[in-house]
This record gives sequence, structure tokens and C-alpha cells, in this order.
Amino acid sequence: MKILVVIPAYNEEENIKRVVDHLVTHHPELDYIIINDGSSDRTSEICHAEGYSIVDLPVNLGLAGAFQTGMRYAAYHGYDAAVQFDGDGQHRPEYIADMAAKIGEGYDIVIASRFVTEKKPHSLRMLGSNLIEGAIRLISGVRIKDPTSGMRMYNQRLIRVCADLEDFGPEPDTVSFLIKNGAKVAEIQAVMDERIAGESYLNLGASVKYMLRMMISILIIQNFRKTKKIFG
Repeated sequence: MKILVVIPAYNEEENIKRVVDHLVTHHPELDYIIINDGSSDRTSEICHAEGYSIVDLPVNLGLAGAFQTGMRYAAYHGYDAAVQFDGDGQHRPEYIADMAAKIGEGYDIVIASRFVTEKKPHSLRMLGSNLIEGAIRLISGVRIKDPTSGMRMYNQRLIRVCADLEDFGPEPDTVSFLIKNGAKVAEIQAVMDERIAGESYLNLGASVKYMLRMMISILIIQNFRKTKKIFG
């Protein structure tokens, strides 16, 4: 299976070298592409100096734009699967083989989940995760135990879907929409590492806004999304 690791990166100068070097050293069988999302720090400079595979976006498009760029790259180069992989060091590439095995079994999306065999801790963020999980289950009938996990693999069909349609970001509401319209989703147990350097944009306030936005999108907005272009 020909797999592409898509690494959206925005101001990850403190993390990107460690992330890519680990990937290249320990998993040389995997192709990767860094999507530099208009970073204002030295992310692009470091990548070019190290000879990494990189696409530089001239402006910051946000995660959805960076993700779609990676999917278009994957579609153009004929990859069988593409995995979304954070540039901050939280995702572990050793899970990619297990995710690819699930794709080989016929799943369209595979999520690296923290909670297949482990229980969610009691926290405000996990409360938000539970609410999103419940909304997806209500709409689609499918239970996703870790809907906010950012490490997801897509098969070739969904690579083309994500490449062609605008505003199709890698978020729980999109996953919910795809499930509702026929996509098969699996989860594998995984461990996520803490960010070592830099700051996440998801502080408490941003996390609450994110959760509310996802709930509104899953329960209301996605019902008005057209599906003809995706599922015929």
C-alpha cells in the first residue's frame, strides 16, 4: 500500500525537525509531505535547509486549507491512503501500519484513538469529547470513541473527496457527515504524546468554542450539505 503522511505545520519551528527526523529514521518506507501553512516563524527555512519534502502556502489558510492541499498532493501522486499527522510531535508513526491494515480490510477512515481500550479521564475537554461522540452517534448511529483525535487515515476514495471539495476540513463534523453518507470508520488504540515545545491554539476558551462549533455543525449544518458530488 502506497501511503502518504500529510503534516500540516503552522509555526512549528521548535518541533518540525524532531518530528520529521523521527519519521524518516524509523519509518523510511513512508512518504511524507509537509504543508507549511503560511508560517511566520522559521518552519519553512528549517524544512528547506534539511531538504524535507514541503509545500509552502503563501498565506495561512488554516487546518482545512492545509489538509486539502495535502489531499490534493496525495490524489495527484496516486497514493492508496493518506494519514493526517500533526507537526507538533503528538502523533506516533508506529501506529500507521495498524491503520493501513484496517484500510486494507475495507474501511474508508481509520482513527488513531486514545479510548478504544482505555477510559476517558474526567476533565472539561473529555466532557466536550463525550458530547461530540454523542452527537455523532445520534446523527449517524455509529460510536466514535475519540472523535477529536487528529490522527486519521483516509483511503483512496476519500482522498479524492477531500481533495475536490471546498471547506472539507479534517474535523469531527466532517467525519460524522461521511459516516452518515456511507463511509466505514474504524478505530485503533493509540497513545498521544504531549506537545514538547510551542503552544497549542486550543486553550480553554478555544476548546469550548471548538466544541460548540462542532456540535452545531454535526447536529444542524451538516444536514444541509449536498452529497451528490461525493456519493453519486
